[in-house]
Amino acid sequence: MKHNPRVTSSRRKCRKAHFTAPSSVRRVLMSAPLSVDLRNKYNVRSVPIRKDDEVQVVRGTFKGREGKVVQVYRRKWVIHIERITREKVNGSTVNVGINPSKVVVTKLKLDKDRKSLLDRKAKGRAADKAKGKFTAEDVAAAAAPSLQEID
Repeated sequence: MKHNPRVTSSRRKCRKAHFTAPSSVRRVLMSAPLSVDLRNKYNVRSVPIRKDDEVQVVRGTFKGREGKVVQVYRRKWVIHIERITREKVNGSTVNVGINPSKVVVTKLKLDKDRKSLLDRKAKGRAADKAKGKFTAEDVAAAAAPSLQEID
């Protein structure tokens, strides 16, 4: 269901926006989910992938393989991982492109910008968890005075 009237639902426009997106937007779109232990540690579900992260492939031919990200190839929407290569007919080896959504980040390369991003995302998630939730005590406290007013 469409919530924001300023955002289009048109397939043609969405595809054009996706495939002509600038590098800064592609960075965010090329995010990868964090592993379960990192997710619990940082309270963040996914992060934009970067060069020295360690990842594990969870889908496709190379499922289960782990390695360090060698290159984030934004133009082709893929990442290259060390030791995931194939041999060409002429004998040279080339990296195989893997879609970032098909990997899980197992180890992050942290610098101050990445730390601030994780803190900011975790803070937002903490605010969302508290929002709109009523405990049994809240409900009881709200209901009790209204019953007395009826009598």
